[in-house]
Amino acid sequence: MQLKAFHGMTGWGMNRRDFIRLSTLAAAGLLSGCATNPVTGRSQLMLMSEQEEIQIDRQNSPYQISSDYGITQDRNLEGYVGQVGQRMAAISHRPRMPYRFNVVNATYINAYAFPGGTISATRGILLKLNDEGELASLLGHELGHVNARHTAHQMSQAMLTQALVGGAAAIVGSQASALGDLTAQLGSIGAGALLASYSRDNERQADDLGLRYMTTAGYDSHGFVELMDMLQTLNKQKPNAVQLLFSTHPMSDERYQAAVEATRTRYPQGKGTLYRERYMDYTANLRRIQGAIETMQNGEKEMARENFDGAAEQFQQALRAAPEDYAANLMMAKCRFAQKRFDQAVQYAANAQQAYPGEAQSYLVSGIARLQTSRFDAALRDFEAYDVRLPNNPEILFLQGYAQEGAQRQEEAARYYSDYLKVVQRGPQAQHAYQRLVQWGYVRQ
Repeated sequence: MQLKAFHGMTGWGMNRRDFIRLSTLAAAGLLSGCATNPVTGRSQLMLMSEQEEIQIDRQNSPYQISSDYGITQDRNLEGYVGQVGQRMAAISHRPRMPYRFNVVNATYINAYAFPGGTISATRGILLKLNDEGELASLLGHELGHVNARHTAHQMSQAMLTQALVGGAAAIVGSQASALGDLTAQLGSIGAGALLASYSRDNERQADDLGLRYMTTAGYDSHGFVELMDMLQTLNKQKPNAVQLLFSTHPMSDERYQAAVEATRTRYPQGKGTLYRERYMDYTANLRRIQGAIETMQNGEKEMARENFDGAAEQFQQALRAAPEDYAANLMMAKCRFAQKRFDQAVQYAANAQQAYPGEAQSYLVSGIARLQTSRFDAALRDFEAYDVRLPNNPEILFLQGYAQEGAQRQEEAARYYSDYLKVVQRGPQAQHAYQRLVQWGYVRQ
């Protein structure tokens, strides 16, 4: 996995000053920043330390997890997945990394890793697994990406390229509306704002490491074959719910055959356990709402097609089966927003807040919906609630400024816009904030 821009942040979640500093190091020729890969033992381009990997993880993973509707509230399932992951992390090439294993409420089918050891699997993919051996294979593969430093290596290459072509850009003009980018994302099919693609070589290496870790931990390599069979079948069917999976984790017949061959030679089957019954016990609550999750997947498919009426029917069906599901309520809120039924969007977002009070995304959705109906003070309360739950998102500074502007509190709006521009210098929101500060006399052109 590689990280991509989160609104005004740089591509790696650092602030722009950190990015320019690292870019300057690259441009100055400090390619003694090559490091020994912990897996292969060979020299590798590396412009960041392990501590910087961890910092980037801590800055970015909370946003991805929130966009994936938060960590599951099924604490038994969460703890179980964590135990399986930590069992393999302890025998990995980088056992001292601060690994965290999560189940997120998203319904699309995927798993992903951040460079500092945060690894998440969606509810959608857990429903496709049949036993603990498959789960260990999935988590082992993601551990492989962390241990081989795939993300850090890709980031180092990107920083070097960026430095050589001139570094970060300044403010650019845009004719887009100030809220355009923010409102568009509320109707998007799912997460992935921070995820990009691995190479096929990365995937093959992560497969090999996953096999090594899961078999060393005592699992039968047949679990890996089962996982690959499932992925290969999905890849050929290409259902909408797996589009992100195969954009971030490319699948091929060659990759499939390589993994199967490894279970015939280096990691032979029949020498470990799969723990099917234990997996079924811990996923029982999840499987009880499998129909609702599959219906939500259908709803997201219709959202992607901009068939909002069809999406609403799917989400309504999901809510009849799982009325207190946070993701189902928030998906419906986004759908109503896309239909410009803003009051209903606020209501479904409120239902989501009641279902999962500590998760942030529902407050962002309701706040932006309230902006559409000029309820600026109520929107401000939502943005403040979001900031308490998920602080340091610069877009909240812009939204607070926009709400203050709408309430005709110019001085307060200018303060928020000024703080926002200290972090973000490009895009329609930055352009709007800058133009207002010029118009109000706080900045000279």
